[in-house]
Amino acid sequence: MKPKLVLPLAALVALGGIAAPSSAGQTRANTKVTIKVEGRDFSGTVKSPRPGRCADGRRIVLLRQTSGRQRPATDPVIASDTASLNGNRYEWNTGNTGVNGRFYARARRTNQCKADSSRTLRTENALRS
Repeated sequence: MKPKLVLPLAALVALGGIAAPSSAGQTRANTKVTIKVEGRDFSGTVKSPRPGRCADGRRIVLLRQTSGRQRPATDPVIASDTASLNGNRYEWNTGNTGVNGRFYARARRTNQCKADSSRTLRTENALRS
């Protein structure tokens, strides 16, 4: 009797009666955020294997690290920018933030892209006498 079940089972799959794997569970693309600082000017890049969806126009926030580790949920946002194509790279730039401390950049997760945080950098106190 088992051989008789093969045909009806194949017919159910073909007609959509049994769920088959689909592309609806597509994984999010990786994102890489970099950061650099000159004085109090922050800038960096956004990289992804899907640059049109995960780098171009991606909102990058600059956060001030208030503890020994990055805590994006509670660290205050100091500035933000939108990444845009400059040559062959997607770049962001906050300009002069006017504050000292430890900072990192973050791209939040989207429906199609993973989140990422840069390394933490410390600004130099440019106003020392």
